[in-house]
Amino acid sequence: MAARTKTAKERPSYRCTECGWQTAKWLGRCPECQAWGTIDEYGAPAVRTTAPGRVTTSALPIGQVDGRQATARPTGVPELDRVLGGGLVPGAVVLLAGEPGVGKSTLLLDVAAKSASDEHPTLYVTGEESASQVRLRADRIKALDDHLYLAAETDLAAVLGHLDAVKPSLLILDSVQTVASPEIDGAPGGMAQVREVAGALIRASKDRGMSTLLVGHVTKDGAIAGPRLLEHLVDVVLHFEGDRHARLRLVRGVKNRYGATDEVGCFELHDEGITGLADPSGLFLTRRDEPVPGTCLTVTLEGRRPLVAEVQALTVDSQIPSPRRTTSGLETSRVSMMLAVLEQRGRISALGKRDIYSATVGGVKLSEPAADLAIALALASAASDTPLPKNLVAIGEVGLAGEVRRVTGVQRRLAEAHRLGFTHALVPGDPGKIPSGMKVLEVADIGDALRVLPRSRRREAPRDEEERR
Repeated sequence: MAARTKTAKERPSYRCTECGWQTAKWLGRCPECQAWGTIDEYGAPAVRTTAPGRVTTSALPIGQVDGRQATARPTGVPELDRVLGGGLVPGAVVLLAGEPGVGKSTLLLDVAAKSASDEHPTLYVTGEESASQVRLRADRIKALDDHLYLAAETDLAAVLGHLDAVKPSLLILDSVQTVASPEIDGAPGGMAQVREVAGALIRASKDRGMSTLLVGHVTKDGAIAGPRLLEHLVDVVLHFEGDRHARLRLVRGVKNRYGATDEVGCFELHDEGITGLADPSGLFLTRRDEPVPGTCLTVTLEGRRPLVAEVQALTVDSQIPSPRRTTSGLETSRVSMMLAVLEQRGRISALGKRDIYSATVGGVKLSEPAADLAIALALASAASDTPLPKNLVAIGEVGLAGEVRRVTGVQRRLAEAHRLGFTHALVPGDPGKIPSGMKVLEVADIGDALRVLPRSRRREAPRDEEERR
């Protein structure tokens, strides 16, 4: 009699204890979470089929669905409402991620206090600090309210218990990586734990019509820690950015099911807390009575918001065989490209053997190509020790052939510069509608742009000496 073959129920199966990934054979390393020695044998689950069941709500024509339930409620922080699309929608789950010390907890504690009211209580759950530590921060930033409830928990069941007791309209969890479920194997912050905690809170938010703000950690590369599934499950993903040595903080929308993802909220972090900046351009400018060599202004777009920023450059005689190239707030590669274009297309040969330092003011980071023209003019102004004309802004991308290319949003950029009192602008060809009272010079290449820079003996000296030789 032939031996009976093993059925699917009798064949062993293997599962990763860290992330739950399953396979039919044993592996030393999990292909999903890349963890070593976490795959254990267990009985393969029986194949199941799901029979049709009773529906909870009947399907309706989309025109008959009540959309008022998804009306956003303002948080009391206008800059955050701008990024969210008007406020927090009941049942929405928002993930806010950022580097340690950037100000996530300070911002959310301010939001918790301003959102709390008699009809809409707020629950703030901290898993990283004690309740007394959060209270000290609340005293410092004046974020106290009788309808703001505070709890320090790291157990998922206890968090859900607080929801039943407080019945909040807004839940803030700081952070999702510190809460764990005892029913799931693995340490807090692991992939399986993060997936379970986020899933439970998302279900609770949808069932209760409660808005939820989750704080997420980031890796050393700046990506959100945990499984990528977390970003797919939540409704809104926000990144909190900023240099810890600068006052400026930016909240940038990455995903938003209720609004646009090209909005940016600007904040200023100080000793008394965090404050929204409706007009942040003042942080990026240095007001002077007289223009200074090596400075040029430009208008950058953060999302759909135009911001006037200042580019500074300094050149000095080098004391070493390989001259220094130091940047702050600018991409080193773009600065190097502008140096090459100025030397080859602009005929400025005094830059190759000098130390060059370039930076932005106020901690803003300029990475878009529209700042190329301002970088090139700042470098040329520093090399010739000649200041650019006062109240001038430069907007445009510079190619390797020296041409000045068009960029998006020129009209919005010019309107912002005109609002702040700037009267002259260098732009690529065909800029569109120009603000009344503003003089705009269209430039085709870097040579045309350099004509706004007064001639200087210092810049022409190297070339005159070459010609004499």
